[in-house]
Amino acid sequence: MNTAPDIATTPAAPAPIRAPIPRLKLVSPHGFAIDHPDPAAGEQLMASALGVADRDAMDGILRQLVRASASGDKPDEVTLGFMLSMVQSIAPRDAIEAMLVAQMVSVHVMAMRCAQHLATSGDLAQHDSHARALGRLARTFPAQIDALTRHRSRDEPAVTVQNVSVADGGNAIVGNVTQHARLEVFGKRAGSGLRKARAKRRRATAEAGRQTET
Repeated sequence: MNTAPDIATTPAAPAPIRAPIPRLKLVSPHGFAIDHPDPAAGEQLMASALGVADRDAMDGILRQLVRASASGDKPDEVTLGFMLSMVQSIAPRDAIEAMLVAQMVSVHVMAMRCAQHLATSGDLAQHDSHARALGRLARTFPAQIDALTRHRSRDEPAVTVQNVSVADGGNAIVGNVTQHARLEVFGKRAGSGLRKARAKRRRATAEAGRQTET
């Protein structure tokens, strides 16, 4: 007797292993250095994690993240490490995604700071100010996720359906149906054409019957 395979024991495909992103070492109020024993390899790993193609783009994104990590006037190395780790997890693939992901992690950090200030604020005016700022940031973050999803969906392959068969009495869509993130339909309804064809067949049958009778 044949038995079904035990799905629970089927090994899962191993997750891809990515090289860890190098840490940034703060060397001045807003200066930094990539902490890696091989400077060239460290820059390559950092640029790959950020999704940028050259040193200027990498340096610009890193400077922006350093400033966004600041608590008061001083950058926070722990927060900066968290932001870089989140950037690597989202894995930007081009310059647009690199800028958008940098904004996303910065908005998240600012939202959590507003939440902290809101929880500890004792003044009503400050409480309202932090609440409004937190609300705006909380609305911005999902909008950024949608923007990233739409940008990435442009590279998805299109699916085209042709030669659709239609049962008698049904309606068909004449043309190609192409699907990306949404469904786009090109062509016209064929229901009226089917009705005309059936009427023509009935007239031809009636004419043949009359000719047989004569």
